Amino acid sequence: MRIITLSYRKVIDCTADKTWDKMFFNDSYLEFKMQAQNYTQGTQITSYAELIRTDPNANKLAGMITPAITGYIQQLQNVVPDILNNSGRRFLRFNRFQLEIINSDIYHRARHQIELNFYTEPLVWHDTIGNFMLVSDCDAAGEEVRTNLFELQPFLNIYTIKQQQ
Repeated sequence: MRIITLSYRKVIDCTADKTWDKMFFNDSYLEFKMQAQNYTQGTQITSYAELIRTDPNANKLAGMITPAITGYIQQLQNVVPDILNNSGRRFLRFNRFQLEIINSDIYHRARHQIELNFYTEPLVWHDTIGNFMLVSDCDAAGEEVRTNLFELQPFLNIYTIKQQQ
């Protein structure tokens, strides 16, 4: 039996078209602008890349933005967005996430780009069928279990794997 955790990288930028993504984008950008002021006062620096290059402490900005977006994460109810099983339902449960800033600029909203990394709860990986993966929850040892069949897709990765007898 193979026990895996998956990671899913969700990139959000100004092209977001889903309501949740748009709201997440807007609030993370506003928070970035407010928090970046702690590092840009008295300088001409406007971009995240310049901030990181000139002030190593600026790498703390992602952590400073995280409290402002926590409400959006709670709305997901620990279910990874965008990944659907073959029945069209969201099913992957996550137990932690991490926010990263890819790019941003305090004067150019269109340059704001962030990523959310979701890490799933452990799953049993039963099989791979073509471009589909068959998994189930880990909590039912030796019993009949419900499975989920889903298509492999970009930004979804096997994060950890453990072989068990």
